[in-house]
Amino acid sequence: QVQLVESGGGSVQAGGSLRLSCGLSGRTFSTYVMGWFRQAPGKEREYVAAIRWIDGNTDYADSVKGRFTISKDNAKNTVYLQMNSLKPEDTAVYYCAARLLITNEYHHWGQGTQVTVSL
Repeated sequence: QVQLVESGGGSVQAGGSLRLSCGLSGRTFSTYVMGWFRQAPGKEREYVAAIRWIDGNTDYADSVKGRFTISKDNAKNTVYLQMNSLKPEDTAVYYCAARLLITNEYHHWGQGTQVTVSL
């Protein structure tokens, strides 16, 4: 059974940095794409970034390009989201998710971790 466990959320002032981690277990993830999503209060969940496990290819939402970096550690089976130059509008619950390469839908989700950015 696939399990995703996020950690690293917290509170930070605008301009600060946080690094989120997503620990993966339950199977080999070489055929998966790992994604980060976020949901702010009263808003729909939105895509943040993704990384293809097999070759490390990455993709970002325009709102975070140049500020966030997604990466992975194969040995630790962990995906990271380094968030720099944080803004109050980045405040949200951040979720790690996984989907197979051959699908477009993310089937596996973590429990989420809160990120709060204050002025």
